[in-house]
Amino acid sequence: MEEHGWEAARARAHQLGLGIAGTSEVLPLDRAAGRILAVDLRTKYPMPHCATSAMDGYAVNGTGPWLLLKAHATNPGSGREPVLGAGEASAVVTGSLIPSNTTAILRSEHSTLVGSVLSATRELPYGADIRDAGREANTGELLAPAGTLLRAGVIATAAVAGHDELELSSPPVVHLVFTGDEVITSGFPAPGQVRDGFSPVLPQIITALGGTTGSSVRIGDTLEQTIEAIDGEQARASSLIITTGGTGFSERDFVRAAVREVGGAEVISSIAMRPGHPSMLATLPGDRLLVALPGNPLAALMAVATLVDPILRAGCGRPLATLRSAQSAVEFAPLPGRHRLIPARWVPDATGTGPDALAPAEHIGSAMLRGLASADAIMVLSPEGAKAGEPINYLRLPW
Repeated sequence: MEEHGWEAARARAHQLGLGIAGTSEVLPLDRAAGRILAVDLRTKYPMPHCATSAMDGYAVNGTGPWLLLKAHATNPGSGREPVLGAGEASAVVTGSLIPSNTTAILRSEHSTLVGSVLSATRELPYGADIRDAGREANTGELLAPAGTLLRAGVIATAAVAGHDELELSSPPVVHLVFTGDEVITSGFPAPGQVRDGFSPVLPQIITALGGTTGSSVRIGDTLEQTIEAIDGEQARASSLIITTGGTGFSERDFVRAAVREVGGAEVISSIAMRPGHPSMLATLPGDRLLVALPGNPLAALMAVATLVDPILRAGCGRPLATLRSAQSAVEFAPLPGRHRLIPARWVPDATGTGPDALAPAEHIGSAMLRGLASADAIMVLSPEGAKAGEPINYLRLPW
């Protein structure tokens, strides 16, 4: 069994995640939100595909004054392309096709009209308020690379670029195993019991990371139940199994023994990190992966950011999440041999002249969740620690 450094554990998890990448599927735009692009998104035609007006007003030809040709007024979507002669103008609205020979758009608020004679009340630059064809993108131009998480802006852009449907990565299927005789799912816990903090959120987290929860099971603390949970019919239909609790080495922890019993192998037995040290990653027969999360809630979610996120990213064709840099608002003593993952919040620079800095949230013990609930990011401290004002790494919250 081997302990991995935090960076090595992330990289290894991402490498193994490539093996659970599935096929792709084509879905209409209204079902694409939250999914991952399987191929590059490119324009099917220039954006915009024809020259249009950026404002309500008049398309004009020349320097003016102009003769307003009411018969040539254009409407959005008309598909007609009138032609302006020298000194002529035509009424337009925002987004409408402009006539050929248009040299500028005269805004309504910058115009006067006496009879059919149109004049400008201020200088009108050549090309003003014309949206030229291809101004935003040319045909075939890359709009978003494969691996992009589809949010509203990307989906809207795809529609404007001529797409009715998109080719998306099929989400890796995850089987969840919740362990612990002491865990209850409702009501008030008695002494020795704890409320389940995992089952309400892990399916949502998995969806946010690009996967889908295919099944889940709740078991007690026995080897037999653990073996069935990770190697039964539902588990064999999934490419990734995630367990909660039971990752220790005591006689009451059965996940590691169950992995051995079903012919699996530990790849990462523990991680040099705090919290989340006893997290484990294993391979199982059938080209499946298993991530064993610690039972303490914050430790488990830091393990999600370290192991589950890289696996699901790779399974969807995405790179590792980028480590970003910010200033530390406080000093951290060294912790030799261990990275620290700390829920953090942005605080204003004390002088008011520099960038915001990151400071630890409150209530960030390994069994606590309040700190993560109020956090803006996950601070990633190297074993050397940091002084106030020094650069540190952080991850955006991946869920």
